[in-house]
Amino acid sequence: MILVISYPNEEHTDAVVQRLNEKGREVQQIDLADYPSQNPLTLNWSSDSESPNYWLGDSKGSVDLSRTKAAWWRRVTPFTADDAIKDLDKRVFAESETSEAMNGMLDALPCQWMNPRAADDAAHHKPYQWSAAKEVGLKIPRTLVTTDPDAAKRFINEIGVEKLVYKSFLASHDSWRETRLVRKEDLERLDLVRLAPVIFQEYIPGVDLRIIAVGDQLYTAEIDARNTEYPVDMRMVIGESKIKPIELPSKVKKALLDLQKRLGLVYGAIDVRRTDDGEYYFLEVNPAGQWMFVETLTGLPISQSIADYLEDMAYA
Repeated sequence: MILVISYPNEEHTDAVVQRLNEKGREVQQIDLADYPSQNPLTLNWSSDSESPNYWLGDSKGSVDLSRTKAAWWRRVTPFTADDAIKDLDKRVFAESETSEAMNGMLDALPCQWMNPRAADDAAHHKPYQWSAAKEVGLKIPRTLVTTDPDAAKRFINEIGVEKLVYKSFLASHDSWRETRLVRKEDLERLDLVRLAPVIFQEYIPGVDLRIIAVGDQLYTAEIDARNTEYPVDMRMVIGESKIKPIELPSKVKKALLDLQKRLGLVYGAIDVRRTDDGEYYFLEVNPAGQWMFVETLTGLPISQSIADYLEDMAYA
């Protein structure tokens, strides 16, 4: 059985699960937000049996996750207490107890993971990524993370206004923040840096590369946003950009695969900026990043590659 942990109607997850179903593979998908509020769980250890049973229920019945042969940690939601629990402290307690039970069970599963959960969690942190990228020989733009307005001012003066960007660590649907150039008017607000860490980074002109790593395979799309309304952040102008599949130089491929190995990742959506003179700068890797727009616009078989990898982990 292949276990998939992701929330419902996530298009990337659905594309892979559909392919596995078409092959007749047994797939069990769970949403962590259903526990303990919606679905039951029963974990059982006995001296009379060789292995424990990990029963999780859903609308279709119950399944024993101890049969899991491969697991995909895709995009997860927090555990959710029952609405009947009104007291905040009691809700926190119920969710904490669920976390202890469920995460302990998931860590005990006798299977391979895409991605290993501990590695996935650590690799979401950009400072860790940047340090690992330097270790494997990748270039990164000059970068400062600070809550010190004076440090931010010195960094800006060193590089120059409108020659560096500032951005957040995380960008979700609820709190979207695009990457922005530092402009003169931003200097008047630098004191706000003291309230939370800000990423300041040298702006590297060039074309973006979205590189999807699946095991040892790299699927690369060149995204040329240079002549769009907003070349600073290609995510804002995908529809205006020129996009095509390309092959990376062997040296860059090796460094990126070394980075994936260093971070302990099987899957990753890697963002790189290539300059006009052929230099490659690593920006970040998202262990749960998107690939469907790349697949749709280039024809690269990424969904099938992920399905094949999960199938190989479970049945090879």
